[in-house]
Amino acid sequence: MPRADAIVVGGGPAGSTCAWKLREAGLDVLVLDRAAFPRTKLCAGWVTPEALQDLELDPADYPHGIVTFDELHLHWKVLTAKPATRQHSIRRYEFDDFLLRRAGARVLHHKVREIHRDNGDYVIDGEFRSKYLVGAGGTRCPVYRALFSDRHPRGSGLQTATCEQEFAYDWDDPACHLWFFDAGLPGYAWYVPKANGYINVGLGGMAEQLKHKGGHLREYWRDFVAKLKRRGLVDYDGYDPKGYSYYIRDSVGAVSDRNAYIVGDAVGLATRDMCEGIGPAVRSGLLAAHSIVTGEPYSLAGISTLSGGSFVSRLLERQFAGH
Repeated sequence: MPRADAIVVGGGPAGSTCAWKLREAGLDVLVLDRAAFPRTKLCAGWVTPEALQDLELDPADYPHGIVTFDELHLHWKVLTAKPATRQHSIRRYEFDDFLLRRAGARVLHHKVREIHRDNGDYVIDGEFRSKYLVGAGGTRCPVYRALFSDRHPRGSGLQTATCEQEFAYDWDDPACHLWFFDAGLPGYAWYVPKANGYINVGLGGMAEQLKHKGGHLREYWRDFVAKLKRRGLVDYDGYDPKGYSYYIRDSVGAVSDRNAYIVGDAVGLATRDMCEGIGPAVRSGLLAAHSIVTGEPYSLAGISTLSGGSFVSRLLERQFAGH
């Protein structure tokens, strides 16, 4: 039976970051993911300078396309604001594959189904064995499901639902646009240009609020892409959007059990104002690796619940998270 010091289930930013730091410390690490990389990953794909700093990655050294925004264009009804900020956009198809390759861990395409403990080790599907186990498999992470779901339940009111598409498009407007609460949407829509002739457009909202309104994201989607066309931003006829869901940050419950840990969307760490998940995922991967290497307690309390600290962030948190 193949054995590793640590098995990481999920090769996204949280899992690859954890694997990277464990490998730096000299551990033998195996990453299992149900997808073969590079793989398509739905995501608006903006990353903060703080996330890149955690990754020890200078934008100039990133070998794939990256777009930098020095301001965001925020729209609410007839109002528009352009706050100064530094953000970057990447394609998750490239970004995740780059981080996983950089980690230097063994990677296997494998869908995890069963996890149990045996003499202090974790055994996966009767095929793989390790002392440490890290669940980085996103919202449906099998490690979360097997070991943490009872002690770390997710609040239904904190689930977000999204509908989006990324595609090749010769965009003209290089700005990142966000539209808040259009037509009563309990969330926002976005236009995010990517390098090398790609664009991501989409919208998301709080799932429970959508249900209470009796609305569906596909209805908001039709209005949104019509708006993009009217504004001259995107004139496109090949839309085939996909959806997914994840959870924004709640109070931090059980995130470790003996030598098992959960990170990223397996915990539900997206920020409570902008629902941004890459930065918190990366930070949680670093913290889990640090705990494994040093034996110090694993805590996510230091990861910010908000993307910003302004009045607008607090207002958005109240709208999305309810307080």
